[in-house]
Amino acid sequence: MPVSVEKTSGHAAQITWEPADDPRGYLTKAIESQQLAFALESLGASEAGHTEPTMSESYALNMAEATTQLAQLLERRAAVQVVQLRDHYSLSWRRIALHIFNDADKQSSVRRMYDSGRRHIGV
Repeated sequence: MPVSVEKTSGHAAQITWEPADDPRGYLTKAIESQQLAFALESLGASEAGHTEPTMSESYALNMAEATTQLAQLLERRAAVQVVQLRDHYSLSWRRIALHIFNDADKQSSVRRMYDSGRRHIGV
């Protein structure tokens, strides 16, 4: 895996990558804009924070925006990966569904992702 995330100690990690690993600049943008930090903070937040927020309204809005934007980008990237799995590796809809949804019967969901991915890559 060209992009590396390593736990360095306790609650710290280091992310490394080469410029060739980020040709569209998505990683760089996610880090420089604090999008990744907000999304990771959201991932680690407790459910109690929903009912008893400890952050300012502005901070909460920024976190929600960054998390949503990153989730949308990841959805598009996942759809493109489904296209690659189907077209490059010739995997069946069932096998893809089993691996990404843990349910081989979700073939129609995989096909929707495939169609979305093809639109994103302009095919």
